[in-house]
Amino acid sequence: MYDFTLVKPKNLADAVAAIADGAQALSGGQTLLPTMKQRLADPGTLVSLSGIPELHGVCKGDGGIIIGGATPHAVVAREAAKYYPALAALANQIGDPAVRNRGTIGGSIANNDPSACYPAAALGSGAIIQTNTREIAADDYFRGMFETALHEGEIVTGVKFPVPQKAAYIKFVQPASRFALVGAFVAQFADGVRVAITGASNNGVFRWAEAEAALSANFAPKALMGLTLPADDMISDLHGTAEYRAHLCGVMVKRAVMAA
Repeated sequence: MYDFTLVKPKNLADAVAAIADGAQALSGGQTLLPTMKQRLADPGTLVSLSGIPELHGVCKGDGGIIIGGATPHAVVAREAAKYYPALAALANQIGDPAVRNRGTIGGSIANNDPSACYPAAALGSGAIIQTNTREIAADDYFRGMFETALHEGEIVTGVKFPVPQKAAYIKFVQPASRFALVGAFVAQFADGVRVAITGASNNGVFRWAEAEAALSANFAPKALMGLTLPADDMISDLHGTAEYRAHLCGVMVKRAVMAA
């Protein structure tokens, strides 16, 4: 690991000012720190967001819940359970206890790993990503593998989740990493169903429009009979071929509907 300076601001304004000077934001560090240990990143200065009270917590808001960007997965799993059980269950499946107590929702959303769980929840719920300057709809936020709509120096301060009538997240776990080989988040709202898939595509998290239409007409596993996804843009690696992942998408969505 290269030498670096750690800055620990006590409020958001100081954090934004430090990052504007060229420093790198540090939330839970579950991706950034291992990358630095391999000397694949040399940020020079890290700005820790963990000590900023306004970035922590889960609270009920208009039409849903708001989760602070620096809130650890374990806290989401515990405190969101009474408001949004499917989201709490998802948080409780991330990594292991050490990861859940250090990793944060804001860090996951900002990193947008193609196999991460939270992007599926945000996109599947139609969430709003809050930053220090604006609010971004999840449909506009996720732009590809490790790509988001965030500008340079912009911080994810929170995520607003509408709470659906029914929802569930099911993932096929890659045993070594606990990431999703394929994960499906299904949410039924009064005006229709949203289906988000993570872990499968070279373009990162995505919505499956055909499944949404079928489930909006009939929220049952049988509504998905005959629906398939093309394997053209699916990830293919030692854990599974593109065709295997395309098949798993349908299986995971059916299981999520059953769970919901």
